[in-house]
Amino acid sequence: IYTLLYIQEVPAEDRRILWRLEALIFVLMAAYAGAAMVQEDKRYAVGFAAIAFSTILNVTQVGIGLLQFGPFRAATQTYEALGPMAFSVVALSFFLYNAAKVLLGLAAIVFGLAKLKQGGTILGGLAVAAGAVALIANALVMMFGIQAGFIPRSLAGGSGVVATLFLAICLFTHSQNDKVDA
Repeated sequence: IYTLLYIQEVPAEDRRILWRLEALIFVLMAAYAGAAMVQEDKRYAVGFAAIAFSTILNVTQVGIGLLQFGPFRAATQTYEALGPMAFSVVALSFFLYNAAKVLLGLAAIVFGLAKLKQGGTILGGLAVAAGAVALIANALVMMFGIQAGFIPRSLAGGSGVVATLFLAICLFTHSQNDKVDA
């Protein structure tokens, strides 16, 4: 949705409602993933913990974008010397974004392995592969920064989105009766 809105040149101000809705969804996901972490089979605790903590990181990242990007952009137009500080706020936001994608990659691996053990070879294999790519690509961006350039930002972010998609499918097809080591 974000990419489509960007391509359609929808002004950032008009996209803020989507970002606020996203933040609300992340808050609710944190509660549900936290509850699942303590109520579901303990073998899935790492996967649910990864989901819960990724949502907290995402809420923080969205909050930084909503509340700090605009004021820093305006301040740098008046005081160019604030440019490095404004850049550091954007860099922090993307660092949190990449950290959340690392966790979602881990969750995709956990639930993908569970799906593989249940016989869901295609879905499980895709979730594990996408999760591994997301975990590695986003970890490298965290370690070396976007400026390093050897991991394109689109690969890091895109792999996290794909891993999240397969994670969601694994979770929606997960049965309460599934007692498989993950």
